[in-house]
Formats: sequence, C-alpha cells, structure tokens
Amino acid sequence: MGQSVRGRMLATSMMGGLAIAAAMAAEPAFAQDSVAVEEIVVTGSRIRRVETETSAPVSVVTAETLTDRGVVQVGDMLNQISSNAPSFAMADGTGNEAGSGQTFPNLFGLGAGRTLTLVNGRRMVTTSQSRAVSGVDGLGDRVVDTNIIPTGLIQRIDVVQAGGAAVYGSDAIAGVVNYVLKDSFEGLELDAQYGISSRDDYPTQALRATAGKNFLDGRANIAANLEWSKTDSLLDYDRPRTNLGRVTVSNPANRTPTDGIPSLVENLNTRFVTFNANGVISRAGPPFASQIGAVAGQPIQSNATGDAFIPYNVGTLVNPNVPPFTSGGDGLPYQELAALQVGIERWVGNVIGHVDLTDRIRLSGEFMYAKVEGRDPYGQQASNTVLNNAASGAGPIALSRTNPFLTPAMSAALGAGGPPLFVSKFWTDLLPTRENVSTTNTARAVVSLDGDFDFAERNFYWSVSASRAETDGESTGWGVITSRFNNAVNAVRNSSGAIVCAINADASTANDDPACTPLNPFGVGNVSQANRLYLTAPIGQDYLNTQDDYLATIGGDIFNLPAGAVKFSAAYEHRREEAKYTPFVANQRGIVGSQVASQATKAAYNTDEFSGELLVPIFGGDFTLPGVRSLEFDGAYRRVKHSIAGSENIWGAGLRWEVFEGLTIRGSRSRNFRAPTLDQLAAPSRTDLSNAGWDPCDADRINSGPNPAVRLANCQALFAANPSFGPLATFQNPSENFSNTLVTSGGNPNLRNELSDTKTIGFIYQPTFVPGLTIVVDRIDVDLTDGLSPFTPQDFMAACYDSTSPSAEICGTFTRDSTGAIATALSTTFNAGTVAFRGETYNVNYRFPIGRFFNDADYGELELAVDATHTTRYEQSVTGFDVNRYDGTTRQPDWVVDFDATYSNGPLRLYYSLHYLPEAKINSFDTIESTPTPEIKENYRHNISAQYAFDKYTVRAGVINLTDEQPSFPTRNYGDILGRRYYVGLNARF
Repeated sequence: MGQSVRGRMLATSMMGGLAIAAAMAAEPAFAQDSVAVEEIVVTGSRIRRVETETSAPVSVVTAETLTDRGVVQVGDMLNQISSNAPSFAMADGTGNEAGSGQTFPNLFGLGAGRTLTLVNGRRMVTTSQSRAVSGVDGLGDRVVDTNIIPTGLIQRIDVVQAGGAAVYGSDAIAGVVNYVLKDSFEGLELDAQYGISSRDDYPTQALRATAGKNFLDGRANIAANLEWSKTDSLLDYDRPRTNLGRVTVSNPANRTPTDGIPSLVENLNTRFVTFNANGVISRAGPPFASQIGAVAGQPIQSNATGDAFIPYNVGTLVNPNVPPFTSGGDGLPYQELAALQVGIERWVGNVIGHVDLTDRIRLSGEFMYAKVEGRDPYGQQASNTVLNNAASGAGPIALSRTNPFLTPAMSAALGAGGPPLFVSKFWTDLLPTRENVSTTNTARAVVSLDGDFDFAERNFYWSVSASRAETDGESTGWGVITSRFNNAVNAVRNSSGAIVCAINADASTANDDPACTPLNPFGVGNVSQANRLYLTAPIGQDYLNTQDDYLATIGGDIFNLPAGAVKFSAAYEHRREEAKYTPFVANQRGIVGSQVASQATKAAYNTDEFSGELLVPIFGGDFTLPGVRSLEFDGAYRRVKHSIAGSENIWGAGLRWEVFEGLTIRGSRSRNFRAPTLDQLAAPSRTDLSNAGWDPCDADRINSGPNPAVRLANCQALFAANPSFGPLATFQNPSENFSNTLVTSGGNPNLRNELSDTKTIGFIYQPTFVPGLTIVVDRIDVDLTDGLSPFTPQDFMAACYDSTSPSAEICGTFTRDSTGAIATALSTTFNAGTVAFRGETYNVNYRFPIGRFFNDADYGELELAVDATHTTRYEQSVTGFDVNRYDGTTRQPDWVVDFDATYSNGPLRLYYSLHYLPEAKINSFDTIESTPTPEIKENYRHNISAQYAFDKYTVRAGVINLTDEQPSFPTRNYGDILGRRYYVGLNARF
C-alpha cells in the first residue's frame, strides 16, 4: 500500500536522523572500571537479574515522561505508546453511547482482555462492568481501568510486549503492563495542573499531594498519596468533525459493483426524517418519507408550544427510497443520539509502607482506594418513533383525533376521519435527566513478607503476600415505566371536562390508577413534574467484583557453571474471583422499556497455579567463544488448575546471545492463555432492547464485506423468499441505529481457555563508539486459537451472509419481522475466534551532552527517541471461518510512530513530541465502489512543553496538539478529536 511506503519512509527517516546524529557524536571507546550492578526482579520474570538482561521485549515509560506530556491520568500516556491501541471514553459515531469512561491497555490491538495489568508485579481486581451490565458490547473482561492508577506515585511503567502467561498467568497474551510504584518517599510534594482547549471548553483539573517519612533509623518508610482530577464531557456539537452530522447512505446513482460509482454517498447535516422533539404526525407503515405526509398529503408537526400544527420540512433526501436520514430540515439532529466524550472525575488515595523487621526480612503493605465517576450527558434516551417496534415499549404514540390536548384548530387540521395517525417524537424533557452515571469504587489491600537467607553458601530470596481487592460499581440512569406511559398518553376528558387518563374515566374501576397523570405529547416543555414522578424510575445495576490472591515465591542460585550461576524461581498462587450483579428494582421487575425482567446473579471461580523459572548461563564471564560474549537460556512453566475452565500447561523459553559488547540478539517462544471470565461463563440469560448493529443486507452494505459477491447472493436469496421485505436495493434496517431489537444475552458455561503461540526475535545495539545510543528492534508473531469471541447480532449476521455455506444454526440466532428489520437476536460467547498477528517494534534512544559537538562546553543534554510499531499482518476471525484483515486499517495502521525530543539544562527542561499515523482504510476491503472515502489521510499530532525549577518549585506549561490537527476525515478517533489544548502546572516539594 502507498501508506506502508510513506510510513516506512517516515519511520526510517526518524531513525536515520538519530543514526546520523549519533555518528557525528561518535568518539573512541575507553575501557571502564567494572561496576557492580544490582540484580532486581524485573517485569517479565520473577528471577532476579540485571534489568536489561531479558529475552522478551520490554519497554519502559518513566515518571518524567508523564510530566513532559502533561498527563493527568495514566491512560493518556498509554494511548501514546505505539504498540498500544488507543482507548477513548467517547462514542463511536453510530448511535451507541459514549460508555462508562473507563480506559484499558490494549497491546497490539488484540483486545483489552488480552493485556494483563499488574501493580507492583501483582494482579489487580477487574474494574470493568460485566456484559450483563453493558449489554451486548462484550465488556466483562479482566481489565483494570487506568483511572485508578495513582499518577503521582508512579516510578515507571513496564510494558512486556507479547506473552508472559507462564510467569503471571491468565490474560498475558498480547503482553503485560506493570505499574511500578515508588516504595520509599520522604518529604511532601504538592502538584496542581489546569488545562483548557483552544475552543474554551474541555477544562481539565488535577490536584495531588504525596507525603512520606522515614523512621526507625531508616528501616521503615510510610508514604501517602491523594489525587483528584476532573475532565468535562463533550457533545458532537462541540467539534467541527463530529458537528458535521455525517452518515453514509445508499447511493441512488450506483448501478453495478464495477461502475466506479460508490455504493454509499455522504449525508451531511443529518436529520432523522421521521421524528423530532416537537412531534411529527405520521401514518402507520414503514418509516418512508411518504408516511410523513399524514394530513392532506402534507408533512406536519406540532409547534414548540404544542398548540398548533405547522408545516414540517423533511429536508433533502439523498436517496428518497432509503430513510431515515435526510440532510437538513426539521428532523432530530444526528448529534442528539450520543455524546462525544464522557466526563470523568476521579479520586485516588494510596498508602504504601514497609518496615525492616530484621536485616533480612521486610514487612510491606499497600492500601489503595479509588473512586471514578463517568458522566455521559446523552447516556439515556426517551423516544416514541415509527422506527421502534411496539415490543420495545417505544413505538409511535397512537393519536386519537379526539385527544384532549388538541386545540380546535389542530383537530380541524386532522379532520374527523381518516387512516390511523401517530405521533413520532423524541422526548427532551420526559426523563429527569438524560445523563447516565457510571461509578466504580475500587479498594485493594496487600500485605507481604520478603526476605532472603543463605544456605550451602548460596543466597536465596523469598516472598509471601496476600491481597484482597474489590470493585463496587454502579451504572445509573432513568427509564420510562412502559405500562404507565401507555396509560398517560391515552388521555380523555371526563364528565367534568377535566383531562384525565382514560383508565380513570372508563366504566371499569378495576384498572383505575389515581396517580396517573395525563401526558401531552405535543411540543416541548409540556411535561410536568407530576408526569415525571409517575412515569419514570431509576434504572441501572450494581455490580461487585472481588479478588483474593495469595502468592508465594522463592528463588536463588542452584549451582555454578563456568559461565555463572544457574538461577531459579518457583511460585504458587491461589486466586479466587467472584462477581455479583444486582439490577435496580425497576429492571428486576421488568417494568421499563421492553418490560423484560433482569435477574440478579453471582458466580465465582478459583484457580491454583504452580510455576517455575530457570535461567542457565551457557557462556559468559571468562567462559566465552569468538562471537559469543555471553549466551543464556531461560525457561518457564506454569500448571493451571481452574475450577471451571479446567487445567492447562503453559510454558515459555528464550535465548539471549551477546555477540560482542554492545550487540545482543534475543528470541523467545511461549504458549499463553486466557481463561474465560465469570461474565462469559455465567452471565444470566436476559433479553434487552438494543440496536442490532450493521445489517449486511442493508443497501449501503450489500456490496461490502470480505466477499461482496457472496454477501449479495445470500441477501438476494433472502429477499426473494420474503417479498414483504421490499426491494433489496432500497432496504435500510432501522435496527442499526435504534434500540428496537430484542437481544437475548447470557453466559456459556462450556467455554474453554483460549490459547496463543508467540514468537519473538530481536536485537539490542548499544555501540560502544556512540555513548548513549540504544537501538532495539523486535519481531513479534502471535497466533491465537479457540478465541473467546463475543458473538453480537452483527457478528451472527456477518457469519450468516458472508459465508459460502450459511449455517442454519448461525442464521437461526436472529429473526426478522415482516419488514425485514431484525426483531430478535442472540449475543453470547463461543470458543471460535482466531487471530494471526505479525509485526515489529522499534525503539531508538540517543541521549548525549550537546557540548560533545562544541569542545565539551556545558550546553545541556539532548535526548532523542523514536518508538514505532509496524504491523505487517493482522487477521482475525470471530467465527473461525470468516477471516477479516485489519492491518492497514484505522484499527491497526501499518505504522504508528512516536518521536520525542527532550532538552535539559539545569533547571530548564524543554520537550517536543510527534505522533504519526499513516494513510489507512476504515475496512481492509474498502474501494471506491464501497465507500466515498476508501483512503483515510495520514495524521500528525505535535505536542510541546516546558518546565523550569526554582529551588523547591517547578512550573510547567504545554500545548497538546499544537496545530489543532483533527482526526483524519471522516473518522472521529484516527487522530485527536479534542483539538488544541493548553495547560499549566505547578509542583512544590518540601
């Protein structure tokens, strides 16, 4: 692809630039006195060794980098690591809500559940909502929200790229992210930061305080950290790109799959032609524009005050046969469907301490509490439209020509007789608030004993620890009580002439409800507080995830070989995890929406795992060969006994070969695994109203997919057998954007562990003639089988219509109504997925004093760094037979490149960074035939910052996205949707 060439050129030019600078600064190498290097436990192994001596690729993010980039919460930093697929608390632009505000590491884009998160080398409880909470979007993985990590206590972030399950257990398939916190802090540090966008919105505020003290003559330390930060939410209206109101619809000019005319055409300033906040008068039937001309063939709507009918401007139908979208007019703006960005407020507190009981035994403790609150201003919607089916509880409102809220003029406009009429309406004032609030309270306590002892003239180290952690979460919003709504909109005048609910004016007293308040469906602002109290109820759910983890390790030297000591580590871990899910009363009673009851449930599992590691020096020290300065082998094995998913044997092996001083070649192979989550195994069966996702038979997608001819043939057969669906060429499934499909979701107790085989090979080059230069390159191959695939309705439909031999079992998981819309569907998890990933990571770092070029004058120090990830292949199958390719797409670009330049001179520190994304496609199969934008342009983001230290105080300021680069059109996340932001900060240390 052209984008691959451009990406290679940029990455190569950046690395080449560093090489040239390094060559200019080259100087003769001199022998140095040997220095004793401390051996520590590094991420990726429990064997103590020198930090740089690992066979697996490991990258490190320092605390200074967080400050340079103006990071308020850790996820902002991870989003700028080239091997991590960015995670944003924002809507996807297809009508789905912006979510809870949680963000998770996702190395190589293999899925957040396939990246293991550790804090100080130990597992954390999952913070995510279960899928029972989040609907059909596949959450419920064992993932840890980056918002709970204390930014002020971070010493460094270690990222193990690919594998790690033999050492740490489940989920370490794409790799491991280990947050290493400071274990000894003395003094008081205060920090404050404030930021604002160039559009005078999206304020970010952060405060933190860290205090610590040594005592008992330095044998003990205790430190406490408190942090608060807040970012506001954003709407689609707030950014130029999302305020376009852009969707794509079927192109009426398209004739054949090979005519060079896109099958889709852009629709800007998009409105929903069938409804708005005033209330549109419609006839029964499919939501075509012709149904809007309900009275005398003229489209009408209520006025804003609800006391007159006025003409309704339907706007411009790009394709008159494919509603519900128009350009312009009086319909509901597309921007009203979902917010752009969730507002997040976080409170984090940590206490870390240790005391040396003896010279060889240390008692340590950690306590963490974090509260994270995500506010989605458009998280809840109330609408009654012709796009929703009756089973949803949100269908159009039947309009009686004698409705008492009609003025005489309105009644006259409707006439005394005629076909049934309906009000199609989006309620802006029915719910007490449209806001959905997701709150998590996470607490964790760890106590550990660490020590060492000598035996048989050898030193051994040991550790035992116990931790208890839990996340108590809640998702809250408001819903409409369906039966009460139906009663309230059915209003009449009683014998006294008062407007009342019809149930209170009929001949029967059995159905009376004295609390019923009649509801006026016309206009905006006519909903009373009494209406809200009667019609709405809190909806949502509580969930509780708990984890008890007990870990014991021992390691040391076994015996000596000519090249050095053979080292080992052995560990036993017992872990119990439990999840509870408790819907709110309205959800359990099934009185809102589709009136399907939600069940409270809980489930648990435990796992016992034994692991061992071995490090064998084959050559090294005084025992060398020409071209072999050192050679060592490391191996790891883990035996897993999971109470539900069964047993597994996991292993890893690696070689590290130092060819000569400065050049090291390394490689590894490993078998890794991910155990199914409690949600995937035991989520209760429940039916919710949801959108069905993309329908392959939609007119705007019929010529897309991995094999458009197969999709077209299957959909043609479907429509030929069901003439009531109408013509395939104009079919548009409203279930894509509106929650009118009854989706049954639940767990699958027969799931197995998913497995992956990983290979890495790379080198580290630190030329002795260029001090300060390090070049690291690693090739990474991952092949995953038995993948835990969350099958959504969209996945089932794709598997059905994109298959050359459609399976009756797969195609039977969803049904269509008489119009062809998806009426019912299934969502669950299977062991069916596969992933094949191939790529390389590149890290080049060159730190040198500028005076090296100017007769050793003291002009400060410059550090240049490139972090790049090149993806050559990313193939994924949800079902096991429908393979989709993602390399070269916006989901997995061919290249992701970060370049940093840092200048330091005494109290002054200047920083610049460039984040580059190449040209890409939204889907690998996109051509001009399938979309008007088959190629997405490259994207550049520039950041700058400066800080200056005045004794105890340091001031800093920066600009994020200096050039206000928007995401590459037409995406909202291939780049930085937030735009240019400024920030200032102050740090004080005493």
